[in-house]
Amino acid sequence: MERTFKFFGLVLAILMLQTLACAAEEKKVEDLEVIEVAGQDAKSEQAQPKLALAQAMPSSLYQDPLKYTLGPDDIVQIDVMRHPEFSGTYPINMEGKLQYKFVGDIDVNGLTKKELEEKIKSIIANFVLSPEINVTILEYRSKVIYVLGEVGAPGKYYIRSENIPVREAVVQAGLPTLSAAMRRCRLVTPDKNGKVRTKSVDLYSILYGGDLRRNIDMHPGDVLYVPATVMAKIIRVINPVTSTVGLAAAGPSDASTARTAARTLAK
Repeated sequence: MERTFKFFGLVLAILMLQTLACAAEEKKVEDLEVIEVAGQDAKSEQAQPKLALAQAMPSSLYQDPLKYTLGPDDIVQIDVMRHPEFSGTYPINMEGKLQYKFVGDIDVNGLTKKELEEKIKSIIANFVLSPEINVTILEYRSKVIYVLGEVGAPGKYYIRSENIPVREAVVQAGLPTLSAAMRRCRLVTPDKNGKVRTKSVDLYSILYGGDLRRNIDMHPGDVLYVPATVMAKIIRVINPVTSTVGLAAAGPSDASTARTAARTLAK
């Protein structure tokens, strides 16, 4: 029994040292990122003095279907007044085109709802006198963001705008869990060249401090990562070890208990 406790204490000490070393390394990297981002933010504030005001705007402005640009996987409903033969529901394919009746493929990638209405109107003007067009976006599926880590429902989310504030994205993902290190979150933005830009995000100040100046926007393809605290990582590492050592130290009283312990250790 004494040897078991000594072994357990040694394992615990090693795990704690490794976790603290990893945490120190992460903190060093985060400090460098914060310094880099702070310099970029300072330049941005000098060039755009109204940035803070724009970030404090209500979230309803980020869900305007009139400003939404169409893309692959979106689905639209086109209605031509008094001409049901030109009306219907149309999905947009991966090339950003929809197959329209009597016309063929129409490139709609990057068009707003109003722009699509004008384009359809000009196309069918040869067939219909003074056409009246109404376009409705049925499904918004071309713009995706990702919220990962210590949130209630991590995963990918479709947005109905060109961007969405971090606060709104986290609320959609179920808010941070009790294990979340909310002051050490990261916003990862990949570009077309394969490079990645990382920016530090303080979710605690945004959600519970009311500092909307930190409520930066997420754009399609962005990833918001909410890490776990150091203590949560330590507990997650220790729990399986303590369970295994406890089962090994407590000798089975009979054959049935021995078989149960063996099956548990095998898992």
